[in-house]
Amino acid sequence: MVHNPQATKQALSILRSGENFNFYVIFLLVLVLFIYFSEMKKENWNAIAAGLALYMVHWLAEIINALWQPLTGHALWTIPTGTAFLILIGVGIELSLMFSIAGIAVSRLLPDDPEEEIFGFPNKIGRIGVALANAALASIIEIFLVMTPTFVWVHEYWNAFTVFIFVYIPFFFAAVYAYYWEPRKQKLFIGSLAAVNVVLLIIFAGILQII
Repeated sequence: MVHNPQATKQALSILRSGENFNFYVIFLLVLVLFIYFSEMKKENWNAIAAGLALYMVHWLAEIINALWQPLTGHALWTIPTGTAFLILIGVGIELSLMFSIAGIAVSRLLPDDPEEEIFGFPNKIGRIGVALANAALASIIEIFLVMTPTFVWVHEYWNAFTVFIFVYIPFFFAAVYAYYWEPRKQKLFIGSLAAVNVVLLIIFAGILQII
């Protein structure tokens, strides 16, 4: 069963259209750059890795969601209104910029020393708790979003629990684990996912133009 199928049509009508563009997007972009440049200046490479790891998983999830639309007729989630620029059917520019720094924000809860306790728990347990807590918080926020006209869970089987399991747990686990990985593993994970995302976007958004 599909909830609010009209949302798909609305979202597709504004997909990558400049009709609703607003200059606050430029401010948000500069704010994201400021945060990353500040971390670079401090040589806080682990925080940057956490940020980029989450962001790459975010893009993979959005591409899969966008592909769900031509496969089933409707994406799992969609944004029919409220964004200045709809990049893919389920992600506006504002949400994407937010997710680009979400991993850096979560890294603030992690000690630099991988052996140091996190909130009184051993680090390896504490980082799991941090990831799960943030995934739960994001899912709760999404419950609020679907009460507005700007965000729609289209399929009846897609809800706060499924988004928690299949979207936000991968997001935040990528961030908290990338924070402690060796630089080579960080680069391999982020670079590989970035390459996959770019190839998928070129094929399905560029050449085939089905998302």
